[in-house]
Amino acid sequence: MLIYQPEKKDRIVLNDEFRFYRLDEAHFAQGAVVVVDVLRAFTTAAYAINAGAEKIYPVSSVEEACDLKAQLEDAVIMGEVDGRKPENFDYSNSPAEIARLNLSGKSLIQRTSAGTQGIVKARNTEILLVASFVVALSTAKFMRQMQPSQVSFVITGQSLGRDGDEDLACAAYIGALIHEEKTDPEKFLSRVMSSTVGKAFQSGDLDYLSKEDIQLSLAVNRFNFCLPVTEENGRLVINRYKF
Repeated sequence: MLIYQPEKKDRIVLNDEFRFYRLDEAHFAQGAVVVVDVLRAFTTAAYAINAGAEKIYPVSSVEEACDLKAQLEDAVIMGEVDGRKPENFDYSNSPAEIARLNLSGKSLIQRTSAGTQGIVKARNTEILLVASFVVALSTAKFMRQMQPSQVSFVITGQSLGRDGDEDLACAAYIGALIHEEKTDPEKFLSRVMSSTVGKAFQSGDLDYLSKEDIQLSLAVNRFNFCLPVTEENGRLVINRYKF
């Protein structure tokens, strides 16, 4: 059974094997680092890869995204600022929108308020992946294959006044899968709607988050690939690693 042991600085430690960090602590993450964003950055990224995108370049700002698009051929930008698509972006941070597209041959640039910030902050690591429920099992398989000495999770939802429990639940599920592949996901999935974001959605306070976005984000283990992050010509790139 997974037991959480909060420390004085609100960092969450799972026994001695897994360490959990808030977004503002991401630069402390060591070993194999999994940056988690369920609603919605890395759910959207997974659907984009499944829709044929060759790679995704995560960036921290709108300006960086636009500058990079000007440098790359056949690139498009997806993402958000405060949940909403900026005017100069091609697509929003919506798995429902992205899942309907044919992105074959496209390179994507992604900027979000939490998820991509976690990648940028945690880039000095041994192994780096991004994750959500739709790639949870493949992420765990990758970790079992790599056998790192330390696994750290960055809970990007623990920012902007949110509790991030949807991301914490996903990270805990991945941790459980590392030990036991047949772990029941239901008790972890149920925490998405009881999280700060889940409650705000149910109350109607988040009109940019659709019911379909939620449904696609809860499609646990939908894809048979995980999303490692590598560096290419000095740029971070989210790739596909298929099982």
